[in-house]
Amino acid sequence: MPDKNEKERRKQIIDDLKNKADQEFEGSLPMSRDNFKKLFDHLDTQLNDKGCDDTNSLTKTFLLQSNIEKVDEVLEWLADHGGYCDCEILANVEEQFE
Repeated sequence: MPDKNEKERRKQIIDDLKNKADQEFEGSLPMSRDNFKKLFDHLDTQLNDKGCDDTNSLTKTFLLQSNIEKVDEVLEWLADHGGYCDCEILANVEEQFE
């Protein structure tokens, strides 16, 4: 059984790895966290009203109306993180921001 120092060392390694992963995630974001939050809020409202048509049309409309410069880059990033359509963006990507 590991002693107290070994447990602390292992905990520090785990904390360091988590911090590194968090920094890499933040660095990969193609737009601000605030814009992602607004997107998720928008999708939550719109999907309740309209439902999902298995496209990312609601997301694309939001990005264009919000004057996001790199729309294609954001859509590609969302797809790479499990968001191929509007409901998947809300279900799969939003949880990565928690």
